[in-house]
Amino acid sequence: MKLIDPNHPFYRPLWVRLLVVGVCAAWTAVEFYNAQPVWGMIFLAMTAYAGANLLLFFKPTPEPVAKPDTTDTEA
Repeated sequence: MKLIDPNHPFYRPLWVRLLVVGVCAAWTAVEFYNAQPVWGMIFLAMTAYAGANLLLFFKPTPEPVAKPDTTDTEA
């Protein structure tokens, strides 16, 4: 079971993937700053998992190509 489906169309743009990983990393920093090492380690693991799936191992699926309309409208 995957927690993140990298093939979902939501994750196609690079900026979305970077934003997800960045938010996880920022929350990790917040937890460590507030002296919560257990939650910090949990979010560090989430950041590593998201970064690996969305940035390192991301293989985009090809977009479906629409076939051009071949109907002849000129008569």
